Amino acid sequence: MSELQYHVDGDLVPASAATVSVDDRGFRYGDGAFETLRAYGGTIFEWDAHAERLERTCEHLHLEHGCSRADLRARMDETLAANDLVDAYVRLSITRGVQPGKLTPQPEVDPTVVVYVKPLPRGGLEGESVWDGPATVETVETRRIPDAALPAAAKTHNYLNGILARTELSPDADEALLCDLEGRVAEGATSNLCFVVDGELHTPTLEGPVLPGITRRVVLELAADADISTHEGWYEPADVRTADEAFLTNTTWELRPVASIDGHAIGGGPVTSLLAERFDERVEAESYSNN
Repeated sequence: MSELQYHVDGDLVPASAATVSVDDRGFRYGDGAFETLRAYGGTIFEWDAHAERLERTCEHLHLEHGCSRADLRARMDETLAANDLVDAYVRLSITRGVQPGKLTPQPEVDPTVVVYVKPLPRGGLEGESVWDGPATVETVETRRIPDAALPAAAKTHNYLNGILARTELSPDADEALLCDLEGRVAEGATSNLCFVVDGELHTPTLEGPVLPGITRRVVLELAADADISTHEGWYEPADVRTADEAFLTNTTWELRPVASIDGHAIGGGPVTSLLAERFDERVEAESYSNN
């Protein structure tokens, strides 16, 4: 495969030449917003939901970048086309750009906008998983940053919270489970958590420090359509360890069953399997049915 092309500030450039300034605020301070997306069959899945979350993040950051939703979509489509990719990982980043080297942001913004892509297997009913097996999860000491300190709904370039959580993991663990300051379950370092008890689906409430995941929302919609009772609430780690089933959600993993949490075997099950099948059907219908 030829060298990938990235989209940097309006131009397609080879990956080896894709650079941003060391004075960019995204590099200096993590002062930027991003979205991780999936392209299925050349279509950005759940683009409107991702765009809305990106807009909310920028509102939290008081980042008025001036790029329209249509412009951002066009940059992603151009990047996919330039790389001849129809099934891909896509990352869209917007920072406040280069400003004088002080913490206080300036009102005038010349944003840095980057689209990064790489191939990912086809999704839908004929798709392949991008992970090797169920996830091994460990609860870590690092706590999720409270919403009052850094808005949980903001998907920013500053991922130190998740990085520190991942550094605590055993070598064979796949994901860190973070709790809030009161010890209640929040989310994974890069994922939302769902678990099943007596056939009913549970997931930590967005009233806590939980990122409103796009895949999480889709799963809750699919559960409602399948007449599966759902609960968004406050849970202790022990509630998850004794669950009948558990799985993680994010854009890349989609629905990933949990093999164990803190050494307690859990695994998938009928609810996880049904929701994964319904998710694949939705991807198929929205992204591949007209191809």
